[in-house]
Amino acid sequence: MASPSVAEPFPVFLAGGRYTLYDVNAVSHARRAHNITGVLIGGLPQAPQQNVFLGIPLELMPEEARLLVEKGVAYIVDDAAVHKHAFIDHNLSKEEKEKFLRSLKKQGSDATRIQTKSADDRKIKALKKIASKNAAVAAKLEKERADAAVAGETVAGDDEESLFGSAPSAPSVAPSEASVQSSSASTIMKITPTTSHPPLLSSESSSPLPLPQVPASYPLFKHLHSEGYFMAPGIRFGCRYTAYPGDPLRFHSHFLCDGMDWDQEFDLLTLVGGGRLGTGVKKGFLVGGTEDKEKVDGEEDVRAFCIEWAGM
Repeated sequence: MASPSVAEPFPVFLAGGRYTLYDVNAVSHARRAHNITGVLIGGLPQAPQQNVFLGIPLELMPEEARLLVEKGVAYIVDDAAVHKHAFIDHNLSKEEKEKFLRSLKKQGSDATRIQTKSADDRKIKALKKIASKNAAVAAKLEKERADAAVAGETVAGDDEESLFGSAPSAPSVAPSEASVQSSSASTIMKITPTTSHPPLLSSESSSPLPLPQVPASYPLFKHLHSEGYFMAPGIRFGCRYTAYPGDPLRFHSHFLCDGMDWDQEFDLLTLVGGGRLGTGVKKGFLVGGTEDKEKVDGEEDVRAFCIEWAGM
């Protein structure tokens, strides 16, 4: 099935100091086209009391949001200000509200139809399986009766008690869709939209918000991303980022990354601890930053060094 198209630039919403994506199509597009994974932070309605599997919205690191803006594929939107301007300062007309409600009802009807068809298909498949099994049992019992009659033996009749009772009769006609009664057909699903558009039509403002503030490790993040790596938060390994050679759903990370300023002082134990931890989890410990020198056109100004602990 073809992936839904997402118009660029798409909005990244700033809410409470966090950069988020609410549209599932924008989430998949950012991952597929721009190697941006983010972290899902929303609960699942069907499994609300667990945090192993989460859903939208997708929270982006400030580095990810800034990178998308600098590439020109996204823009920052003040979520609260946009909603206040659209829904309070300029209240929706009655026609717009009714149109929005009709669209939600249509989505609910489509979802109900798909779920009902899926349930009916499962029921028909189960009934056909039972009918086939009953036919096989009936044929086996009939064969046993015929063999016993030829041998002159008697077989327990209907008036005698039997462990299995009477032989099940196989339906002559396989169940059809018309014969399956669905109990959920009359109930239309209620849709809770994850985005506010429509009716809120977000567009790039003439006075865009400032770029997200990023740490000193951003040049290293941008450098590795430009080399094709997927970058994810590295808090589970005590570092700034983890770098994956492909989609994290398919690959293990190769590097634990920490970015620094070129003249930043650091403790040697940081390198020892990072190198030993990286080697212990079969990854390299990578540090890097922007080299403090005059940049030549076409020359990469970010340098990275990988440390491995060879004594383990």
